[in-house]
Amino acid sequence: MSRLNRFINSSWEGLKISLNALRINKTRSVLTTLCIIIGIVMVTLMNAVSNGMDSEFDKSMAMMGQNVIYVETQPWNRGPDYKWWEYRNRRDMKLDYVEEIKEASRLASEVSATVAQSATIRYKDTSTEGVFLAGVTQKYFDTAGLDVEQGRVFTTEEVRRGQKVTVLGATLADKLFERGTPLGKEIRISGQEFTVIGILEKQGKFLGLADMDRRAITPITVYGQIYGLRSGIQLAVKFPNEEIMKEGEYEVEGIMRRIRGLEATEENDFSINKPQAFKAQLESFKTGLYIVGGALTALSLIIGGIGVMNIMFVSVRERTKEIGIRKAVGAKAWEILYQFLIEAVVMCLLGGLIGLAISYPLSLLLNQLFIASIDLSVVFSAFILCSLVGLVFGFIPAYKAAKSDPIESLRYE
Repeated sequence: MSRLNRFINSSWEGLKISLNALRINKTRSVLTTLCIIIGIVMVTLMNAVSNGMDSEFDKSMAMMGQNVIYVETQPWNRGPDYKWWEYRNRRDMKLDYVEEIKEASRLASEVSATVAQSATIRYKDTSTEGVFLAGVTQKYFDTAGLDVEQGRVFTTEEVRRGQKVTVLGATLADKLFERGTPLGKEIRISGQEFTVIGILEKQGKFLGLADMDRRAITPITVYGQIYGLRSGIQLAVKFPNEEIMKEGEYEVEGIMRRIRGLEATEENDFSINKPQAFKAQLESFKTGLYIVGGALTALSLIIGGIGVMNIMFVSVRERTKEIGIRKAVGAKAWEILYQFLIEAVVMCLLGGLIGLAISYPLSLLLNQLFIASIDLSVVFSAFILCSLVGLVFGFIPAYKAAKSDPIESLRYE
């Protein structure tokens, strides 16, 4: 028999023996791999969340508009250097800044203003609380990259005159109007009647959290009549492309310093924010996730590996006589080693399969609450991880079995 045939036969026999051993000791095998199951569940869900966040990030950034910067009183990045005591005393943005920036800028293609708050919206006997209500200038739909699926957006004249018209998000429209078209219907916002003139195209959730389709958009002038415009105005400046946006950021900063009357030695009393700021926060979150999740996964796999090694020592001791008989009839040491390594790997793979079977429904549940997506690379990585745990922690018991004296093994009772 050639070495290759012998290796194949040994692999097949080792696999049958290991599966038979696992079948006989089902409960012991599952309990032994419990920590491996936990480790695989943790590493799978951790990667599922990370993959989900990556896949949703670009989509979420598109919801904020392409090549847009935002001018506000406070920065978005609220890290350890966040000076809230300084930012809260900054002067508010003003609606007049929209025209001033547009007239002074050579690079900006569109400028808009937005102010928002949570509101309750009613249609007849149906009401929805916690709706994102935004008052905007007419160019907001261009800077935010929003399109309407039905109807239209409001005109510059409607904004100027403070017409009580509104454009609804898809989720809100479905909630308020279960049958028929919402267009032309009257809804109530803070006791005021507004006419629905458009329905936005469905966008989904921002980073898997906020439903961007659960909102209502009104002209900023009528919003100001109801709620006032003393604070919370956000300015959005859009540029033709990314290259121009980089230069345009400095231009807008200079324009804002002039508008605010700042001296050369004074610091900015406003912040220029970009959607890319979320990328740094996302990476920071993912780093923390990997550190904590990786440490707990490693601990679970090490504990699980020690359990596998312990059971393999028990298995070697229980089958000492069998090992002696196999050696007596010509089995090589490497075949004995290989047999027990296969058994250790199969046991760990069993834990991996159970872990993946648990992870899949958990990831579906997690995706309803946040964002999670399992792909084939995660499954492949889980199998490799389980195999490595089996090889590393199964080697010492397997080596002990391979090096055992056949005569002493045959005498073992």
